[in-house]
Amino acid sequence: MRIISQSSTGRENTFRTEVRKRDGKCVITGTINRRANRDNWTGFHAAHIFPLSSEDYWVQSGFSRWITNKGERDTGINSCQNGLLMEPTIHELFDGFYFSINPDDGYKITCFDEDNKRIDGRILDPVCRDPNNDLSARDELLRWHFRQALLANMRGAGEPSFETDFPPGTDMIGEILSGPAAAKRMEAELSSRLGGYFLPGTLQSL
Repeated sequence: MRIISQSSTGRENTFRTEVRKRDGKCVITGTINRRANRDNWTGFHAAHIFPLSSEDYWVQSGFSRWITNKGERDTGINSCQNGLLMEPTIHELFDGFYFSINPDDGYKITCFDEDNKRIDGRILDPVCRDPNNDLSARDELLRWHFRQALLANMRGAGEPSFETDFPPGTDMIGEILSGPAAAKRMEAELSSRLGGYFLPGTLQSL
């Protein structure tokens, strides 16, 4: 387990601020945050395209080469070029690869499951992908996410879909450990809740 540094926390705060300022709306549904002038972002999440919980893999694979606005000692994963503003439910679906964005098909949104939010076929809002704006989301990262979504959904029923909404009083840890892919699921849950305080890859023996 590692202790999060102040600089890391600062980069995450900067990530949220820059994504919010650039987008101002859910770039998937088009819903505008009309409370932005009061700095109230309830109902809007700054989502990472490449997941923050996999920063080690990001570094090992050299994905920082796609980030043009990072500091000298910064991995770049918290650059707003790796972010999109979304409504919370949309964010959850995006992280689960239930839908993705294809930058090579006019930034069309493709759903790989039931389209409850009616976003299939929509186009990613231009506000986050202006080629003249150095803060825009990177096509390379959108392409990576789209390919991962294709692979994940090609596996079909072989890949379990995890429950994320635990009612009050539920033994969440017990439910996770008794379910499929316990280590992977517990790691994702801890990373989501503890952020930088949790080091991914420490639960592989489960």
